[in-house]
Amino acid sequence: MSTPLADKIRPKTLDDVVGQEHLLAAGKPLRRIIDSGRIPNMIFYGPSGVGKTTVSRIIAENCSMSLHKLNGTTASVSDIKDIVGEIGTFGAENGILLYLDEIQYLNKKQQQSLLEYIENGDITLIASTTENPYFSVYNAVISRSTVFEFKPVSADQLIPAIKRAFRLISEDSGTEIIADDEICRTIAYGCGGDVRKAINTAELCSVCGEASEGKITITLDSLKILSQRSNMRYDRDGDQHYDILSALHKSIRGSDENAALHYAARLMEAGDIISLCRRLLCVAAEDVGLAYPQAIVITKACVDSALQLGLPEARLPIAEAVIMLATAPKSNSVLAIDEAMADVRSCDALDFPRHLQNKHFDGKGAAVVGQNYQYPHNFPNHYVEQQYLPDALKDRVYYHFGENKQEQAAYQYRKKILNANEKPQT
Repeated sequence: MSTPLADKIRPKTLDDVVGQEHLLAAGKPLRRIIDSGRIPNMIFYGPSGVGKTTVSRIIAENCSMSLHKLNGTTASVSDIKDIVGEIGTFGAENGILLYLDEIQYLNKKQQQSLLEYIENGDITLIASTTENPYFSVYNAVISRSTVFEFKPVSADQLIPAIKRAFRLISEDSGTEIIADDEICRTIAYGCGGDVRKAINTAELCSVCGEASEGKITITLDSLKILSQRSNMRYDRDGDQHYDILSALHKSIRGSDENAALHYAARLMEAGDIISLCRRLLCVAAEDVGLAYPQAIVITKACVDSALQLGLPEARLPIAEAVIMLATAPKSNSVLAIDEAMADVRSCDALDFPRHLQNKHFDGKGAAVVGQNYQYPHNFPNHYVEQQYLPDALKDRVYYHFGENKQEQAAYQYRKKILNANEKPQT
C-alpha cells in the first residue's frame, strides 16, 4: 500500500512546520519548551490539518523516552494498562511519552486511568484534540497539562507547501507536473487553512490532470470541481459551528451588516439554514427588541420564506433579515427577563396579592373581605395604581426603558398617565 503524500511530505524538524509561528518561532513559548528537552504534559488544540500531530511526532522522535501512540477513537483501558505496565522496566528507564491523538473521544474513566501516572511523571502526555479541551477533556487532566492552541494556516504560508507537494509528485512519478501560480494559489485559498487538505488536493489534481507528451497539466476547471466547498471548515457538532453562529450574532449586534452577511453565507454554503434561522430569531428579540418591535415579525416572515424555499433561493430572505437586523436600532432591554427569572429561582413560591387571585370567596374570619381588584379600564387613561408583584418583591424594578426612539416614546406615555394620576414615576 502506497504512503499518502501528506505523510511523505510531513516535516521532520520544527523549522519545516508550516505556520504556527506564535508557538514555534524562535523565542516563542512552545519552541523554548521543546528546545529545553524538559517536556511537560501538553494538550494541542486546534482544527485538523494544522500541524498538531506533526509537532507531537517531532517532539517524540527527538526525545529519549519510550514512545507510545494511541488514538482516542480506538484506544481502550487495556491499551492504557499495557503502557502503564512498562513503567519501571529497562525499556522505559527514561520515562514514557504517550502521544494521544483525538483525546476527546476517551471517556471519563479512560482519562482518569492516566491521572496518577501523568501527575507523578511516570508518563508524559502529549494529547491533541480538534475540540475545545475545556469542554471535551476531563478537568483533572486539563489541570495537569499546558494547553497550546494551533491556528489555521494562512493561504500565503500554504503555497510553498503545495509547490513542494507537486515537486515531490513529479519526482516520484517521473512525470512533469504543470501547476502554475494561480493553481497553487487557488488550492491554498480553497482549503481553509488545512495543510493536509491542501496536500491531498494537490495529489488528487495530479491524478486528474490532463496528460500529454509525458506531462500532466493541472487546469483551473478541474481544480474547481475537485475542491468545491473544500474551504468550508464546519462541523455541526463541533466548535466551528458555534464559532460561526457566535460571529454572526456579534456582527449583527455590532451593526456590521457586511460581516454578518459573510458569516450567514458560510452557514448557507454549509447547508445549515436551520441554525441560521434560529439564531436570527434570537437576535431579533435579544439585540433589536423593543427598539424596533417589528424586527421579529419581519425576521419570522423571512425565516418562514427561507425554510419554504430552500437553498439556493433561501439566501434572499435570509439576506433581507440579516441586513435589516444589522442596520436596525438596537436594544437589549428585554434581558430584564433574566433578573425576573433569577428572582423566581432564588425565592420560594411567593403568594399573589389578594386582588389578583382567581377566587372571589374569602371564607369565614378573613381579615380583609372582598377581592378589591381595581379594573384599569374604569379609570382615566386606562390606568390605576395598585400592587401587582408579590409582597416580597413589591418594589422590584426589572425593566428600564431603552434610550431608543421607540422605548422613549413608551416612556413618555408612561410618564403622562402617571402624572395624570398624580403618581410620578420614581
